[in-house]
Formats: sequence, C-alpha cells, structure tokens
Amino acid sequence: MKKLMLATLLSAAVASPVWAADYRIDDQGAHASINFKVKHLGYSWLTGRFNTFSGNFSYDPANVEASVISVDIDTNSIDSNHAKRDKHLRSADFLEVDKYPDAKFVSTKVEVTGEDEMTVYGDFTLRGVTKNIAIDASKVGEGKDPWGGYRAGFEGVAEIDMADYGFATDFGTVMLELHVEGIRI
Repeated sequence: MKKLMLATLLSAAVASPVWAADYRIDDQGAHASINFKVKHLGYSWLTGRFNTFSGNFSYDPANVEASVISVDIDTNSIDSNHAKRDKHLRSADFLEVDKYPDAKFVSTKVEVTGEDEMTVYGDFTLRGVTKNIAIDASKVGEGKDPWGGYRAGFEGVAEIDMADYGFATDFGTVMLELHVEGIRI
C-alpha cells in the first residue's frame, strides 16, 4: 500500500505543471526604485523617489496573466534631494506621513499587451484612499545571477491624480516610474 501511495504521489508530482516562481523585490541591493515627477507651478519638474519600500511578486513567463504583485512604501522615505522641501512633502499639505506612514500597491489583474509588455492593474492606497491604477510595464530580462540565484526585472510607468488622494495642495498629475528587480525565493 505504501509503495502504491508513493508511486501515485511521484507520478502526480512529475505530471504537475510548472508553477509561477516567487520573487522578493531587491530593495537592499539598490536594484529597484520608485521614482516620481510632478510639475512644479507649471514651470518645471519636481523629481524624487521613495528610498524605503519592500515587496514580492509571482511571475511565470508561460502564464503572465497569473502574475501577482504587492509593494509597500514607507511614505516618510520621500526624497526630492532637498531637506526643507521633503519636510513639507511629509506634512499634512501632501503625504501627511504621521497619519499615513504607508502607501501600498496590490495587483488585481495583469493583461498581456505585447511581447514582454503588459498592463498591471491594481489597488493603490495613498493617504488612506484606495484607487485602481494601471501600470504600463515591460519585462527587462531574467536569468541566473553571479551569486547562484535567479532574477527577473521589470520597468513600468503610471500616473495618479493628486486630487484623487485628497492632497491639500494639488499640483495635478504625478508620474510614477518604477524599476523592479526581483530575486527568486
């Protein structure tokens, strides 16, 4: 009986399809970034980034639509390369980090739009408000790394309207630029 059960389990394992691989976003090695830009008074671009974030994703190149992404952002880590401005961006006029220390993105759907091209739909929560956003994304590449691991990299762009998230000061549309390199776990 034990031999029959073992044979059944082994044959089921061999016949099972390959499942999506899980990845941890490489935020420690500076191989990922969350950047933004917004028009400043209509005259120029204010650019910056969030220095602290973490996340995971599942990805199977044979079934891209089944991909799942989750990213947590520490809003206090905003960095526009100007300490006085960053203090203002952390205030109630903008991110209100004392009340809303985190922002979060959780995918709800991935749609393939071309070879290595996709639109990632998901819920983005900022300042306690959750809205569905779309990220136009593409796979940069994947493969073995020099340390014996396996990585996959993506880039994407999205836009959010400040008015949708209840900002006291509203400069309009914020452009997000995302670079994600994941380490298979």
